[in-house]
Amino acid sequence: MDIGAKIRKLRKTSGLTLEELASRSELTKGFLSQLERNLTSPSITTLENILEALGTSLAEFFQEESDERIVFGKDDFFEDEQDEYSISWIVPNAQKNEMEPILLRLPVKGRSMKVSNHDGQEFGYVLRGTVRIEFENSTSATVHAGETFYMDGSLSHQIVNTGKSNAQLLWISTPPVF
Repeated sequence: MDIGAKIRKLRKTSGLTLEELASRSELTKGFLSQLERNLTSPSITTLENILEALGTSLAEFFQEESDERIVFGKDDFFEDEQDEYSISWIVPNAQKNEMEPILLRLPVKGRSMKVSNHDGQEFGYVLRGTVRIEFENSTSATVHAGETFYMDGSLSHQIVNTGKSNAQLLWISTPPVF
């Protein structure tokens, strides 16, 4: 962490000059200038005084900013090819999130993995083809390209390609189950 740069950023964000911060923190303008250029280091007490003058605390100052990514490309996808289906996890490490989107591709007569009952919900958007969702209680629902499904996870289920061409769908589960 670049302490000097972070102090400079906080000072400028607060709209303070070096002189104003020096006055508020009872330090010299020269010391603060050297500190912002990383030519000197403050004691913990001095740093606390500076941060108090900037309206923050040691805990907030040293809290790391999140580098959480929000955009992912094909190079970030993880693929799993099976005989009956292939899955692309399209958000890396989605298992740590509240929902998990996958891209599922089913060849003609292909079947997805069986999803056990869970306490979440699932959403799907069929991009290509026609699929049937088969539930453990012997009911089913057919979904065509351009249609969606939304269901709770109380029944185990599986998706089957019932069309005459490959099927592809975006399937999202909350919490992650794939």
